[in-house]
Amino acid sequence: MAWSQDTGAPGAEARARALDARSWLTRLHEAASQRNYHGTLVVSTATSVTSSRVTHFADGDQQYESVVALDGEARSMLRHNEVVHTVWPRARVAVVEQRDVRATFPAVVAGGDLRVLESYELRPLGVDRIAGYEAEVALLRARDGLRFSQRLWAERQTGLLLRADILAPNGQMLESAAFSELALGGKPRPAMILEPLRRLDGYRVVRPAVLPTSLDSEGWRLASLPSGFRQVQCAKRTLDPNGGPSAPVVLQSIYSDGLTHVSLFVEPFDSKRHQGEVVGSIGATHTLMTRRDDQWVTVMGDVPIDTLKQFATALERKR
Repeated sequence: MAWSQDTGAPGAEARARALDARSWLTRLHEAASQRNYHGTLVVSTATSVTSSRVTHFADGDQQYESVVALDGEARSMLRHNEVVHTVWPRARVAVVEQRDVRATFPAVVAGGDLRVLESYELRPLGVDRIAGYEAEVALLRARDGLRFSQRLWAERQTGLLLRADILAPNGQMLESAAFSELALGGKPRPAMILEPLRRLDGYRVVRPAVLPTSLDSEGWRLASLPSGFRQVQCAKRTLDPNGGPSAPVVLQSIYSDGLTHVSLFVEPFDSKRHQGEVVGSIGATHTLMTRRDDQWVTVMGDVPIDTLKQFATALERKR
């Protein structure tokens, strides 16, 4: 990665570096959606390792993707553009939903949102090899303590993200997602994604209701948002992947700083399911659960627990 250098005027070098950072991140974003690739993705934390087989095709303005879990219960995610089928063979259930607004590996910047550079500084770290490919390495360093830094490896020729590490403030790796093996290029094969969707006879096809709404119309407001975050979605939905008739309906509001996301859930308090306040973490994902009068509030995201506490404290019932 070569950063532009221009010291001819005060601030010129900083502006040039910012332009290079934007173009580098844009290249990563475009590669995730426009390149053809397939490989094995491994996600590791201090306590777990999971793997999946990822296949992605771009054919003109059409996108096709398959993610097949290689661990735990058999399941696969099949996506054509913005429609996602999650197929559970043992339960004979297929859940059909719109694509999540949150970016998933190898996408790094949600929806190409380069506001990320308001909250993170991009620093080049050199060149490395991942899954047999040369990669440019950079650090997205958090500008404050509200979020975690990320270290990124991008394939030099295409810009495809090969590895992403989420780092604690002390530099400790909290979570890593990386291709252990990867093949780039090749002709798109849409039938590989579409054919399984035509073989769902005998499956219960579930389309969970997602009803757009707002905190205000549901009787809530956030007194203030942690710096850098803004709301990207608010809806009422069920969290039951099988879409059972008794599944609880929750209010979900999603916030993003362009790189990471925080989800805030509100649902009626149920003494059978909800106990005292809960604070927990798995890898980089932290969760805070607490009671608010007759409501149960859950806040979770790949951010420090203090950031979640700011969200929970700012949530207020409208008077």
